[in-house]
Amino acid sequence: MLTYRTPVLRDWIDYNEHLRDAFYLLIFSYATDALMERIGLDEAGRADTGHTLFTLEAHINYLAQAKLGDALEVRTRFIDRDLKRLHIVHDLHREGSDEPLAVSEQMLMNVDFQAGRACVFADAVDRRVSELFRQYQGARHPGYCGRRIAIRR
Repeated sequence: MLTYRTPVLRDWIDYNEHLRDAFYLLIFSYATDALMERIGLDEAGRADTGHTLFTLEAHINYLAQAKLGDALEVRTRFIDRDLKRLHIVHDLHREGSDEPLAVSEQMLMNVDFQAGRACVFADAVDRRVSELFRQYQGARHPGYCGRRIAIRR
């Protein structure tokens, strides 16, 4: 599912003339915002339900460099879900390319922001999540999911 598009901006470039590592996360964060809109947790949905998504954990694998002016897009897949959480993967690509530049595996939690704690998705949101999960569930887990950071011995 295509969730976000952006060009690489001058302010995002580091001293090596590549996309600065922090901006990969920014791009993935904007893709999560777009996913929230798709499931009904846009501004109106948040006001109506009192719910929002919090990111519990995010891992990024940097696979290739993006440069100034590159047109980028984020494609999102669902790995798993339950009544309160989404386990997703965002893949960052140059537009039209099948090779990812970076992959971000994330665990998102539905939160009642008044109570400040996790809660089940509202019915309308749950229906949208279920529909999108069926459509965009990864056929296989990408090789970058579920890994931990470690020095291999």
